[in-house]
Amino acid sequence: MPRVEIDPREHGFVVLKEVSEGRWQVLGEIRRTPGLPAKAARSRAIIEASGGTARRGETYAAVLRSEWRVALDWTPPET
Repeated sequence: MPRVEIDPREHGFVVLKEVSEGRWQVLGEIRRTPGLPAKAARSRAIIEASGGTARRGETYAAVLRSEWRVALDWTPPET
């Protein structure tokens, strides 16, 4: 799994691979390649995070780091 230090101000993706139905593995955080359209940038991130082993028929997700951070912001229930 690539370990990439990303400045919090940089744009990037959190890349995941579906390893079995409904189970996902985080492959890493990848910088967004400037100048590419969104779909091409996600594809590039998946290729980079998988070390070039991603193949047709496998399921991957490239989530914007900013969305990932928003998804982590929650309030636990009162007990």
